[in-house]
Amino acid sequence: MAAGKVYFIGGGPGDPELLTLKAKRLIEEADVVIYADSLVHPSIVDFAKEGAQVYGSKDMDLDEIMEVTLAAAADGKSVARIQSGDPSVYGAMLEQMRVLEGAGVDYEIIPGVSAAFAAAAKLKAELTVPDVTQTIIMTRAQGRIAMPPREQLRDLAAHGCSLIIFLGITRMPRIVRDLEAAGYAKDTPVAIAYRVGWEDEQFIRGTLEDISAKVRDAKITRQALIFVGKAVDPDLRDPSLISDEEFATSHLYSGTYTHLFRRSRDRDAASGDADLSPAGVSDEAVGD
Repeated sequence: MAAGKVYFIGGGPGDPELLTLKAKRLIEEADVVIYADSLVHPSIVDFAKEGAQVYGSKDMDLDEIMEVTLAAAADGKSVARIQSGDPSVYGAMLEQMRVLEGAGVDYEIIPGVSAAFAAAAKLKAELTVPDVTQTIIMTRAQGRIAMPPREQLRDLAAHGCSLIIFLGITRMPRIVRDLEAAGYAKDTPVAIAYRVGWEDEQFIRGTLEDISAKVRDAKITRQALIFVGKAVDPDLRDPSLISDEEFATSHLYSGTYTHLFRRSRDRDAASGDADLSPAGVSDEAVGD
């Protein structure tokens, strides 16, 4: 009998239409489906074929999950292990991979849409804004589980870049204190994204000064992301900023910028030649 295979599948934030085509196909083909039923939308499991064994993992510990997984693989079955968002971000996947490695079971990881990026899309935010921030830090708030050395929120916040904080909504007042202590101003924009991709998704905008009260009033205590930084300020989309030299924009589509695939208008005018040649063109990434 051929050996089975395990697929760690990113189930996305909730909306089944955000599944990748590959993820959907593998769920449809799987003999066994194990999904994080506290976080993965149940409609995603509806793609499982008739006769597939389906397990919700919220009440299972690691040993129970791996017992089902290894038994299925030993029987030559395909296992779809569906995790929320993208499995590489707080996916608790490494401990499962170690067991599979030890048992010699083949596995593959299928990326998914992280709730962080699904939320940014709903917020209509570009998280890397020229001359504002070019860095994104994704982290979590310290709670029952300690953070590694030098990864305290105050240390990370000292960079002043876009922050995405997981697993911290119940510690909002402390997060605000840490961010302000690190140098973020009270008027720094903050956005809360609750259950992105689900029917009851909710977004709250505010600043460090008022966001704790807004979260408390909304009674949000779980499944929420915290976005901090100027990049989530909706005022950045103001059309009047198009001609404002104080606010830089990406060089990607600028007519005055030469890159590998296009010469700037200024350069063409100076040379009198509109032909594009790679000679002398920067080899920097086009999206710079």
